[in-house]
Amino acid sequence: MATTVQYATFYLDREYLGVDVLRVQEVLRKQIMTPIPQAPDDIAGLINLRGQIVTAIDLRRRLGMACLEADRDSMNVIVRGDEGPISLLVDDIGDVVEVPTDSLEPRPDTMSGCAAAFLRGIHKLPNSLLGVLDVDRLSRNGEEMGREGR
Repeated sequence: MATTVQYATFYLDREYLGVDVLRVQEVLRKQIMTPIPQAPDDIAGLINLRGQIVTAIDLRRRLGMACLEADRDSMNVIVRGDEGPISLLVDDIGDVVEVPTDSLEPRPDTMSGCAAAFLRGIHKLPNSLLGVLDVDRLSRNGEEMGREGR
């Protein structure tokens, strides 16, 4: 019997991405964010999550993508990383998808840049490709992690 894994999915522009559903704490609409002076560009700020301070990562910037249009609000996917919860700012939320564990393929060799540094692999779905993000790498300091893929 094949084992499966579930991913909480979301969108960044036209990219369909996911993280292991077991790492997701919750999904929230736009939150009030406190900027952090002199923080790297991909750190959007801090949010107060029921008394717990959580760092919000602008996932578009961390992956080297263009910023979200000013007239659109991002959503917060709160995930449990190496050093506690972090908020990933995403464009839109998708569904939870279940796929066979052994269908994860390595990222293409032609892929480079910041996104490649944070991508664990890709699942081929019937109508799309699902990029699986590495939450532990995302939760570490993006400044040096992002440079690895450049």
